[in-house]
Amino acid sequence: MQQFQDAVRDALIAETGLAQEAVRLETPRDPSMGDLAFPCFVLAKELKAAPPKIASDLESKLNDRLQGITAKATGPFLNFTIDPSLLASTTLGQIQEQGDAYGGSDEGHGKTIVLDLSSPNIAKPMSVGHLRSTVIGAAIQRVHNALGYTTVGINHIGDWGSQFGKLVAAVDRWGDTVDLEADPIKALLALYVRYHEEEEGDPELKQAGRDAFKELESGEDGKVRATWRNLTELSLAEFDKIYARLGVEFDEVRGEAYYESHLDATVERIVAAGITEESEGALIVRLSEFGEEVPPCLLRKTDGTTLYATRDLAAAFHRWELYSFERSLYVVGGDQRLHFRQLKHVLERMGVDWEPRMEHIDFGMMRLPEGKMSTRKGRVIFLEEVLDQAAAEADKVIAEKNPNLEARAEIAEMVGVGAVVFNDLKRERVKDVEFVWEEVLSFEGDTGPYVQYTHARLASILRKGAAEQAELDSEPVADWSALTGASPILGKLGRFNAVLSRAARNAEPSEITTYALSLCRDTNTWIAAERVLGQAPAATAARLALVDGVRQVLANALGILGVGAPERM
Repeated sequence: MQQFQDAVRDALIAETGLAQEAVRLETPRDPSMGDLAFPCFVLAKELKAAPPKIASDLESKLNDRLQGITAKATGPFLNFTIDPSLLASTTLGQIQEQGDAYGGSDEGHGKTIVLDLSSPNIAKPMSVGHLRSTVIGAAIQRVHNALGYTTVGINHIGDWGSQFGKLVAAVDRWGDTVDLEADPIKALLALYVRYHEEEEGDPELKQAGRDAFKELESGEDGKVRATWRNLTELSLAEFDKIYARLGVEFDEVRGEAYYESHLDATVERIVAAGITEESEGALIVRLSEFGEEVPPCLLRKTDGTTLYATRDLAAAFHRWELYSFERSLYVVGGDQRLHFRQLKHVLERMGVDWEPRMEHIDFGMMRLPEGKMSTRKGRVIFLEEVLDQAAAEADKVIAEKNPNLEARAEIAEMVGVGAVVFNDLKRERVKDVEFVWEEVLSFEGDTGPYVQYTHARLASILRKGAAEQAELDSEPVADWSALTGASPILGKLGRFNAVLSRAARNAEPSEITTYALSLCRDTNTWIAAERVLGQAPAATAARLALVDGVRQVLANALGILGVGAPERM
């Protein structure tokens, strides 16, 4: 589609003298109006004429310039229709040639995108609340990869902070009441909840938590640090099991503790910028110039310990020095908006020129019907349990519809996990999500399994088509005129790269899920109306080429989303 857009744009520039950036082509909402459209309003002032007259005057001039593309004035718009056979042969030929790479480009060549995603806390379970940062961030990374960017996905583990002093105190007091080796995450959650239930009524316990964290921050390599290190290793091993099921990998796994040795230099750097001050014994940066509602950024508490903001600032400086990034994307929930405003304002006050490249890619929160999740109160749904139940539900559906399916367990896992991931990504990321089991595990309607089933259905048609064509004496030449009513599908296939570019620019995976669902609906409708197999060999060849093109694009889209594309279901 890009080459057709370029041809139309070049013709418009030649006839009107418009600058390239002023020629904005659109896709008509009604496919019968054409494949591309140009609104002529931008020319009205310069030509001192009404847009409908401008469109009418340009129609014949553009038709003289364009080959295989017909221009037609429709009110204030110039609509362009690409010859269906040319559109089919060009688009499907490109898909066949490029395969898994179709839709990608080199627009990001030489540019680095750093992504901060997932970031669970050590000693706490990965709940469905962690799903969003993980799968949204991974999809954003994959779409940038497809567009030729160099990406660095960082899992910034929460392995530091006062909560670890509390946890060490809880392990010291009640560690022998749980089995840390057999089920470390649930054991640590139980200890964490118990600590918060008892700390208010037990001053010794509260003081033990403070003392443990102070020792941890001191750098002393004693019992406290040994306990903290063990908890970290146990947690990371459990997290890796979840990441393997989600198909998520990281280029770096770095906890907040990694930046422990960077903290003094970071604080000194900010102090040297002349923007810090002492307040009741604490070191702060005032940010009231950015609005009265923006509180000071606290860098160091009165007892000398640092905070999350200090460690995030250390990480930001370190990442810039390592990668000189084009964008640094923090895929973190919307409840942290103030935190990231403070970080950026501190850098802005320092005069850091790369501050605008840091972006908070916020998303809505995952909530339970009874309210917000809370680890302290033990009100969480374990992500592992969600994936297990989804895979079991998928297996039950497959057993009913296709009991003899080979590799049923593997496909059930692919479909079940795909249902969970797609269900999250199909929404605009800024919207809150209420976790409802019935919706997450649904396999009907606008769901991942619907897209996966369409892919499997197309793969089945291709297998039957290959057997049918194998009986012919020679390979038929495709008759593209046989693709009756397929222009909207071909147009969508040709716009896949534009969808990916827009999804990357907006850091919005739902652009891809919306595209995939629309492509599935159009294709399934077309297959119901136009038989693919059993036609004249040339007609069947053309229709199989279209089926294969859609199958390939669906596989590519699902791959970017982190959802499997089964050949059979």
